[in-house]
Order: sequence, then structure tokens, then C-alpha cells
Amino acid sequence: MLPSQALLPAVLFALTALQALASDTFIAAVYEHAVILPDPTQEPVSPDDALALMNKNMDVLEGAIREAAQKGAHIIVTPEDSIYGWQFTRESIYPYLEDIPDPVVNWIPCTDPSRFGPAPVQERLSCMARNNSIYVVANIGDKKPCNSSDPKCPSDGRYQYNTDVVFDPQGKLVARYHKYNLFRSETQFNYPKEPEAVTFETPFGKFGIFTCFDILFYEPAVVLVSKMQVDTVLFPTAWMNVLPFLTAVEFHSAWAMGMGVNLLSANTHNTSMAMTGDGLFTPGGPAAYHYDSATEEGRLLLAELSTHPRLSPTYPPAISWSLYATSIKKFPGENDTFSGAVRKDMFTFSELRHKAGNYTVCQGDLCCHLVYQMSKRKDEVYVLGAFDGLHGSLIKYHWQICTLLKCPSTNLSTCGQPVETAQTKFEMFSLSGTFGTSYVFPEVLYSGVQLAPGEFEVLRDGRLKSKHGTSKPLITATLFGRLYEKDLPHPLRTSL
Repeated sequence: MLPSQALLPAVLFALTALQALASDTFIAAVYEHAVILPDPTQEPVSPDDALALMNKNMDVLEGAIREAAQKGAHIIVTPEDSIYGWQFTRESIYPYLEDIPDPVVNWIPCTDPSRFGPAPVQERLSCMARNNSIYVVANIGDKKPCNSSDPKCPSDGRYQYNTDVVFDPQGKLVARYHKYNLFRSETQFNYPKEPEAVTFETPFGKFGIFTCFDILFYEPAVVLVSKMQVDTVLFPTAWMNVLPFLTAVEFHSAWAMGMGVNLLSANTHNTSMAMTGDGLFTPGGPAAYHYDSATEEGRLLLAELSTHPRLSPTYPPAISWSLYATSIKKFPGENDTFSGAVRKDMFTFSELRHKAGNYTVCQGDLCCHLVYQMSKRKDEVYVLGAFDGLHGSLIKYHWQICTLLKCPSTNLSTCGQPVETAQTKFEMFSLSGTFGTSYVFPEVLYSGVQLAPGEFEVLRDGRLKSKHGTSKPLITATLFGRLYEKDLPHPLRTSL
């Protein structure tokens, strides 16, 4: 007979499972973590020093996990890089890595820590989940030995992967995901040989998982949602905010709405690198979100979400994104355009010269249409912009973007540069475009990098419209489209 202390996690897990099965909702949590970083070095530190740093970060994460569980959360997501940080070389990150087995091995590191060799990080994460009877999602590093029989084996004899792990409320490893779309600075890691579509079932829905930059690509992001039909996506990230379209809360909320799933986005917090912004996002908008570029503090968020959002009576209808825009002709009289750069992407812009109007601007195969009425025109410049082309450096991917955008100044050459504040409100706006894709993500961002939950809607014909005017000054209203079929090949494919 097992001692009563050993039975407690199993009993709590059973109660949690029964509670979740009896409900159409569950409570989710994300934690935005201000990571304790290692000292910069090109040389590997000792395994003991590496573990000491990771334990400092896990001390903080454990406090957040305990608090989330006490508040009734069934699952918590922690950020990418939140246990050891970033800016490593391939050699210097090695002491931080562990061998993470395939979850089919049915392993609870908390109760059998040495089964696959030293795994103190996995053991501790497993115990956090088990002791608090909660699903724990974390990002760590995986190492896998290889040899000359593998023609792709690196010269140091190992693969290194940016890896997400999930432990269930009993502490069992139930999911492992290797990041497929590495950001340009992640030279310490390898690409997995094939993209992974990782899912797992819970008492409160089907979950999928991927990491940060992955969200912008067909594999694995669209595959999980469109083909695997997950209800909720777990999303550890270290997202560097890039206005006007790619702040964390802005794009992640838009992605959840465009894809029609829950997205649990847990971001790293480091204001010197513009990393902030996390949230619990749903097909109908944000259930909770946080954006803080002023302090260096972490933040725990919780919200009650639909277990199966597709079955909800409020689930958004299917959108024909180009239906309205392709049914109209260009509006006459306001076609003067100029070019402006959003980072390195050259947009075609048209200045909104009046308090109200109809505008059209085109680039490539995309024409963007705007009808608007400002509530009171301030001494600020707004433009309608269109972009249809490839974006990116190491991995190039195709955007189609229609945007109503505030410029930083009255100098038109500044249009497209980042701006966080505005004074102008709109009585109404209606934005649409002749998109060549069904994957379009609607964004509305207010002054101060604030979202606008409940204040806009997307009609079935593809128009992004304000409902009753903007309650706060507007930075941008955007339809962000992705033509995955026009992307350049993944770097792994180009090397084959």
C-alpha cells in the first residue's frame, strides 16, 4: 500500500480531472518572467554553476506555479528561455542542456529522476506539477548524441534543440516539442530534421504546442489548428516587440482570433530588449493580457476559457476575407501615393487628408480599402498602407498587409516608423483588402500599446469595422495576411 502522502497528488489530479470534465470551461494561467541571466561568456560554465542559475529562475517560476494552482488554474505556461536566458554560443549553452526522452516512455521524473541519466531540471519541473496538481509548460534545452552514420550529425557529435516540455498534474512528461523555425540569433540550436506537430489530450480539451517564431509559419502553427484541430495552443515565447504590427499582445491576440483557437502566450520580460506582453487570447479577443515596458517585474495572469471554443455559441463565423474588397472599384480622387518603409518592407501609402473619406491603395496583387470618420482631427498624420511581398532575413515569408496607421510626425517620411501614442479618435473605420489567403489576422491597437477588446468586429465579407467608434486614440488598425504558399523554403530544406 502506498503511503497517504504519495497518494495525495493522484487524488488531487483525479478531483481536478473530474471537475474539468464536468465543465465547459477551464482556468488557464501564463507567467511573464523577468529572467535572471547568466554572466556573458564564450566558454562553458561548470554543470554546477549552470544548475545554480537555473534553480534561481525555477525558484521564481515555482512561486508563480504555486500561486496559479492555489487560484484554481488547471494549466500554466512559462516563457521561452525563462530557465537559463539567451545569448549563448553552441558551446556555452551545453551545460544547461538535458537529454529529454520521447514522452511515450511514460516517465515521471519527480519519482524516478535517474531513469534517463542526470535530469535535475526535468525532475524539479515534474515535482512542481505533481506537488501542485497542475499542468506545467516550460522551455528548456534538449541534447541528442549522433555519430558519423548520420550525414547531418554536427561536428561536435550532438544535436541541440530549443525544446518545450509539458508535465501533467501527476508529474508525468506528456509532451516534448523541438522548435522548428529558429530566430536568426539562435545559432546555438539545431533544426529538427522534420517539423513536429505535437498534441496531447487533457480533461479540458486538445492542446498543441510550439515556440515563439513558429507562430508565423504554416508548419507547425497552421498544421496544429487546421489539420490537427486543437482547441488550445500553448505558446512559450521570448518576443521582441516591433511596432506597428508585431507587438506581442497585438499579434498574438490577432492570431488567436484569425485561427479561431485559444492561445496561451507566456512571454519573457526584459525591457532593454523590448520583451514584454503576454496574455490568454481567445477567438473572440483577449480574456486577459498584460503589457509593461516600464518595470522589470514578472506578472501572473489567469482567465477562464472555453474548453472547446469551436463548439461555443459565440464562436465567430467563417470569414471570406476578400469578398467585400473585390466587389468594389477603386474610390476616385484620393489616389496620390508614396513609398514608406516599415523596417525594411516598402509599403505603398496614401495620406488621409480629410476628417472623413474613402481611400484605396494597392501594391502587387493587394488592394486595400478604407472608409473612415475621425471624431476630431488632431494635428496628426494617418495613412492607409498596403504591402504585398516577402519579409525576413534567414527565413523569408510572404505578408499581405492592409493598415490604417498613425505616423510619428507630420513629416510623411516618418510614416511606418514605431509610434506608441496618439491623440486622434475615430467615430468609425472600415478596412478591407483583396487578400489572396484565408489566413488573415485582425489587429486594432490603441495609444499606449493597448488592445481594444469588444470594440471592433470582422464581418463575414472581410471588413474590419469599429463598432461604436474608438474609445481611445488609435495607433493602427490592421489586417495582417499570410500567404504561406509563397514563402521561400525553410533553411533546412534549402540545405538538403
